[in-house]
Amino acid sequence: MFSPISNGDLGAIVTSLEMTSRPPLRAMPPSDLRLERWLAPTADTYRTLFRRVGEPWLWFSRLELSDLDLLQTIHDPAVRIWAVLDRRGIEVGILELDFRQSGQCEIAFFGLVPELCGRGHGKWLMAMALQLGWAEAGVQRMWVHSCTLDSPNALAFYQRSGFTAFQRQLETFPDPRLTGLIPRGAAPHVPIIA
Repeated sequence: MFSPISNGDLGAIVTSLEMTSRPPLRAMPPSDLRLERWLAPTADTYRTLFRRVGEPWLWFSRLELSDLDLLQTIHDPAVRIWAVLDRRGIEVGILELDFRQSGQCEIAFFGLVPELCGRGHGKWLMAMALQLGWAEAGVQRMWVHSCTLDSPNALAFYQRSGFTAFQRQLETFPDPRLTGLIPRGAAPHVPIIA
């Protein structure tokens, strides 16, 4: 059965995945990248990296927040953000873990700039995410969600990393390229139907 989506909107199937026990220790995948903890990024600094990583996949949720609402979230002590840095110290990725729900760690944002995708750095970043998430006292569950607008490899990557799908939902929303949140030329693999 088909369900029409209004012109100007997008639809995505969102799959939520979870891991309910700490994975066995493994060797750290090789990478010349490193993490730098962001304790209190400015709204502009955060949005710049968020755009660099997420624009190709139409990440928009944090772009539509006011500065006040964004800072309230990213400065919450239970939300931990790291920039992924290359050898030159350039920010090339983001890892955001959300511990606001007791006993849980959500991988809220996880990604690298498109130029680094497919080079094995994601395995390193996931190993770091799992290490940091499970190190928090009381965590009994880590979870993440992916959607059909993400990289076509994202869902399988999460499953190979040890996550198991537990829920699927349909999300519809105004196309952020038409609302002005993201440049119109972003994500050319997703056609605009105005």
